[in-house]
Amino acid sequence: MKKKFQRALVLAPHTDDGEFGCGGTIAKLIEDGTEVFYMAFSTCEQSVPAGFPSDILTTEVKAATQQLGISSQNLSILDYEVRTFSSRRQDILQDMINFRKKIKPDLVFMPSLGDLHQDHKTIADEGLRAYKFSTIFCYEMPWNNLVFNTSCFVELTEDHIKTKINSLSKYESQGFRPYASENFIRALATTRGVQISKQYAESYEVIRILL
Repeated sequence: MKKKFQRALVLAPHTDDGEFGCGGTIAKLIEDGTEVFYMAFSTCEQSVPAGFPSDILTTEVKAATQQLGISSQNLSILDYEVRTFSSRRQDILQDMINFRKKIKPDLVFMPSLGDLHQDHKTIADEGLRAYKFSTIFCYEMPWNNLVFNTSCFVELTEDHIKTKINSLSKYESQGFRPYASENFIRALATTRGVQISKQYAESYEVIRILL
């Protein structure tokens, strides 16, 4: 049984997390007619590298999500301070609930429940509470995951991977990160593709699936 999703929501603790975790899948969903929404909880102004404007990640996430095909009207940027999410749990949960009532997503992407980053873990925990009646896939971030259950795979094409790479290239301020390289992005997609005998794939932990 193949499920056609109408509205997908990407929960990104910080700008660029969604692109890293499920950028190829976002491109594929949009190609297939799914409306995709992106919710970024922090632009990490306190962590912007020297030499860049403090609001550079706001500019970059707008360009990156546009590259994936996400409408500017479907991008929501919140202003939680990086590494403080755990002290703002109830506010974050309420924002998620408000968004749920507004768009009623039937598919939600979020970080793994086992993600080691404190902000990612908060988004995953509260995301599970807010969207427990939707299909929930947790995206992979190997630099934060000690273990990751590859229980779902999305086959991707070369075009999907190129779109993901082009999207992430908009984050010039984050180019110093080793996992931002094209080689790494292709290597991970190739590894996941090999696991399902395809050229490329992205993998997810399935928390709940509604068919």
